[in-house]
Amino acid sequence: MMQICDSYSQKYSLFNAMNRFIGAVNNMDQTVMVPSLLRDVPLLLEELDAAGAVCPPRDAALPPGDPGAYFSRRDMYSHYMLLKSIRNDIEWGVVQPPAGEEAARKKDKLGGGPAEESEGEEDLEQQFHYHLSGLHSVLSKLTRKANVLTNRYKQEIGVSSWGQ
Repeated sequence: MMQICDSYSQKYSLFNAMNRFIGAVNNMDQTVMVPSLLRDVPLLLEELDAAGAVCPPRDAALPPGDPGAYFSRRDMYSHYMLLKSIRNDIEWGVVQPPAGEEAARKKDKLGGGPAEESEGEEDLEQQFHYHLSGLHSVLSKLTRKANVLTNRYKQEIGVSSWGQ
């Protein structure tokens, strides 16, 4: 049986970054037995900053019904739900818009002309590397966030050495 090792060169693999993130969220999901206990428990900005995720300060001016209010509340429950949602999107895919809308959007982005389409194709490798790098960075930050939330949950319920 072939064994895959996580060498230095594989550290920056997108596949490995996704696996680390999914593993961290699965661990968080198995550890957090009662997600409702996370409601109204703030995840301290210092904890997230130490884990590499930078969060803006809370915005108390947003009313609870505002769509931005969900993301402005920085309690552990909102982080928990966000991380699980992202994991599901990675594992199962994202709902794609109908084919007609997708084609129209791509045409608008590229300008629609045949000369501009060839210029867009020449730049695809550069765009791919840019987005790959960004995705890897975001996955690393989200993995750290899931680990911080898991450890904080253990502290909140008073079990410091549970599962280690």
